[in-house]
Amino acid sequence: MDNEKQFQSLSNEAIIEQWSDKDAPLLPVLHAFHDRDDYLSDDTIKFISKALKIPVAELYATITFYHHFSREEKGKKNPRVCTGNVCCLNGGNELLEELKKDGATAMPCAGRCDEMVPVIIGDDVFVGKNSKTLKNIPTPIPQPNPGKYEECIFRHIRNENRCHIEGYEKTHGYVALKSILQKSPSEVIETITESKLAGRGGAGFPTGLKWNSVASAPGNPKTIVCNADEGEPGCFKDRTIMDHDPHALIEGMIIAAYATGSTRGFIYLRYEYPQTENILQTAIDEAIKNNYLGKNILNNKDFNFDLQIRRGAGAYICGEEGSLLNSLEGKHPFPRNKPPFPVTHGFEDLPTVVNNVETLASVAPVIRKGAEWYQSLGIGDLPGTKVISLSGDIQKPGNYEVPFGLPLKTLLNDWAGGAIEGQTIRAVTMAGLSGGFLSGEDLNVSLDEPSIRSKGSFLGAGGIIVFDDRRNMFEVAHQAMQFFAHESCGKCFPCRIGTQRLTERLDPNKIEIDLETWTNEVNEIGEVMKATSACGLGMAAPNVTESLQKYFHDTINTYVKK
Repeated sequence: MDNEKQFQSLSNEAIIEQWSDKDAPLLPVLHAFHDRDDYLSDDTIKFISKALKIPVAELYATITFYHHFSREEKGKKNPRVCTGNVCCLNGGNELLEELKKDGATAMPCAGRCDEMVPVIIGDDVFVGKNSKTLKNIPTPIPQPNPGKYEECIFRHIRNENRCHIEGYEKTHGYVALKSILQKSPSEVIETITESKLAGRGGAGFPTGLKWNSVASAPGNPKTIVCNADEGEPGCFKDRTIMDHDPHALIEGMIIAAYATGSTRGFIYLRYEYPQTENILQTAIDEAIKNNYLGKNILNNKDFNFDLQIRRGAGAYICGEEGSLLNSLEGKHPFPRNKPPFPVTHGFEDLPTVVNNVETLASVAPVIRKGAEWYQSLGIGDLPGTKVISLSGDIQKPGNYEVPFGLPLKTLLNDWAGGAIEGQTIRAVTMAGLSGGFLSGEDLNVSLDEPSIRSKGSFLGAGGIIVFDDRRNMFEVAHQAMQFFAHESCGKCFPCRIGTQRLTERLDPNKIEIDLETWTNEVNEIGEVMKATSACGLGMAAPNVTESLQKYFHDTINTYVKK
């Protein structure tokens, strides 16, 4: 990759000099040393500590918190194999064993659930189910909408050369940006508010309200942060948007900057998307060259916006906005206590918009075609669309842009081809893993928050994993809870201890109590976690055990001693 070539010959001092005067320098500094040396040595950590004035103990704790900063010599070149919840059902564990002779280690879900199994070697991502079939190939373009519904996000994503500015401009690219310069920032916010566009990263917070709060908050400079750290197992929609339509994201961020008075922006990109980083950087360079980014945008002397990429290093918790902001600032990436909220005390304690990739990519079409158009895309009174990442035991996995209100079974059976031949769908997980299971009659929900929440789950970021009747749902629940326990940041004890205890209660080899005691313990732990955890991870994890009891009580009886 370009980064490797760029940094392989730089001295320690040159790397520090390159980043020391820039915003959010720690992550790029760590990546620069990691790219150059293929690991972070003790001497390197001491040098960075002194240069950036970060105590060694604090820096060491931060580095070792992330999954992908290697502390072993040549560690970056060793294969990292996805053993996420989808891949482990489709050969991930077997591939890991096969590659252990090459120094392979396991990694959590790497966001390629639609084409398994991803393996990261250096800064390249390969996919295949054994060492002989591994290929470095582009991520899939979404298939045409099988339901003939009008799309917003994927409307032009299949067009040739869409990832470059020439292809983007052929289908109204940057027209929305040009149009807003004839409007006031408040008019732009009003259009977004009227459209009812809400956060697509899981929280569903109204976008217009968030932008208005930042615009009216005191303090400068203001910042737009794109949360591109989609680490939820079964979620890979943001990767598709960034790989095939990066200018849609960039234009949305520029419009957000104009509306809120922000002058700087960051795309916080998950580590597992190294090829996406190159695509995004090329698109940013093209936008700067065409005067859509940088100083005096489109010759407007009062409109300046600097946009940079900051690559994460592998930590599920950094998808939570407080953790993300702490990571950007070079702090240990714990969630932040709220209030205050990022709209007033975000990056560097200044007003900050934190929006998801899908949310920001929706902005330009909404501005160009109007609030009423966007509202009309949903079914009935539900406004807009949602990109669903569908994976697991389904014939046609991939990303689908659906109107809110579409029946789940229509997506599963009519759009995605139904279950694998000879099998039937036993259950699905919602919101990746965070929403727990849906099964039986509850598969008749529609894809919108009110319908899904009425069944005790939620849509969240839109990852749906399908499990057919070959799967042992007790084991699936155990694997899901292992993920949450592994990714718990450890800041609050309800989550740190609770996920560990629930993992033990889902491990058949460690269950030595009767069913009544098991049930009481699991439910009590879950209640405490939901009531007292510091962030969404601890609040969501008990959905797994609650839904397991709801739908698969007979399976639980098989494993818990009577």
